[in-house]
Amino acid sequence: MKLSYFDCMDAKSSFLAKANNPWVFNLFLLMRLPAAFLSGVRLLRVNDQEAVATVPYRWLSQNPFRSIYFACQAMAAELSTGILAMAHLQGRQPAVSMLVVGLEAAFHRKGTRLVYFTCRDGEAMRAAIEAAVATGAPQQLTALSTGVDADGMAVATFHITWSFKAKQVVAIV
Repeated sequence: MKLSYFDCMDAKSSFLAKANNPWVFNLFLLMRLPAAFLSGVRLLRVNDQEAVATVPYRWLSQNPFRSIYFACQAMAAELSTGILAMAHLQGRQPAVSMLVVGLEAAFHRKGTRLVYFTCRDGEAMRAAIEAAVATGAPQQLTALSTGVDADGMAVATFHITWSFKAKQVVAIV
């Protein structure tokens, strides 16, 4: 049975409510992404169009050059893109798998305090997932996550390429 777009909306709304609850989402991070949790990566907010994740400069996220380690920035950038895809995958039939297949980063200045990574590619994520389901062929999307500090100065930009593939439905005869 294939669910309609509106059937998926209830699952998506439920997922977004859980993701926007700091207690619930931090428990998810602790259980599923412990390195991100320990380094201080947090989800500030998410809706179906935009997500904002943060990473602080602190002992567990620092590098020897007194700034945020690039891998910690990459975790926050990936979270800001991946959470949007996860929201659009909720309740999908057939299920759709997602996987990071590419990453490009540019670092503009040192991250020496809290950095906000924002992705506004929610609609593009939805369209790529819809195309994967409609065509049965894997679809790729490169999402942009921009990291800025409290002054609005660009710290880093990440282009993260996601692959979406509809899972095969096996009919038992």
